[in-house]
Amino acid sequence: MVRSARVSTLPVRSFMPEVSPELSTPKTASSKSASAELLQEEIASSEGMTMSSATFGTRATCLAVIILPMLAVVAGTIIAWVSGSVHWIHLLMAFVGYMATGMAITIGYHRLFTHKSFRTNRFMTGFWAILGSMAVEGPIVRWVGMHRLHHQHSDHELDPHSPHTHNEEGIKGLLSGLWHSHMGWIMFAVPVDLDRYTPDLRKDKLLMFIDRTFFVWVILGLLIPGFIAWAVTGTIVGGLLGILWGGLIRMFMVHHVTWSVNSACHLWGPQHYVSHDHSRNNAVFGIFAFGEGWHNNHHAFPASARHGLKWWQFDISYIVIRLMSWVGLASDVNVPSAERQAAKAIR
Repeated sequence: MVRSARVSTLPVRSFMPEVSPELSTPKTASSKSASAELLQEEIASSEGMTMSSATFGTRATCLAVIILPMLAVVAGTIIAWVSGSVHWIHLLMAFVGYMATGMAITIGYHRLFTHKSFRTNRFMTGFWAILGSMAVEGPIVRWVGMHRLHHQHSDHELDPHSPHTHNEEGIKGLLSGLWHSHMGWIMFAVPVDLDRYTPDLRKDKLLMFIDRTFFVWVILGLLIPGFIAWAVTGTIVGGLLGILWGGLIRMFMVHHVTWSVNSACHLWGPQHYVSHDHSRNNAVFGIFAFGEGWHNNHHAFPASARHGLKWWQFDISYIVIRLMSWVGLASDVNVPSAERQAAKAIR
């Protein structure tokens, strides 16, 4: 069933690079700015957005992605309780998988593919895209399209996962918005013409190949920790527990940390910059979400590769990007100047 949503009259918010003079040459800045403007213009040219109810198959798949990792956490807890311990390799697989796929979402899916806050070579492009797919948050093109839509209409009617677009008030409204923004939105209305938000990605053959083979990377993301655990423990049960901890439980942790940026970071925390929405800086998720919790900073400067703009705002994703730049794996790293930060600062 297809329905038409009222077109927002708000000005289009930029989510593409605003080039930092400190980190780009004039020639690069001109080229990058022109490319960003053309993409922004193409995205903003459509007159409206049509929404469609998710199909039964889509809802069933999304529900499975939500419920199975939850059940895995319950199973892992029971097994650990009964056996009295958890093998170190299973905990290691969960931790390494959480760090690797979590940062692939923040560095790859978010800062590289969505906002183009830095550039990298084709190998690293594929590396981040594959690892991000293993996080099981959806194929690249849809993830990027939904996130760009979110930025264009942040906390207004067409924002797909805002906690502030419900009519209820009081505790009921808070809980309804929290549920919707955290994970309820995944199973409901989806934009029919989302492709108009990703013309750049759909021209990239490598990214489109990884997008089409999404489920291959999902399966590999589950099997690899199982194989490693089997090799270490020498038992089939050890291998299956590797899939449980390094696959499903790891997936649960990454999902809920990512979704908390959509929910908690639009509800709780201070606002340090003007962003025209309810985005907040939340220190808890600044740490556990690999720097994404400095969300008000991000919405004020969406194309910045650095989200933790203050010296005390720990942003491990930005640290990795800077390390990449030092060894030649990243370039054109975009960060707002001190003057631009001061101009948007809330006094």
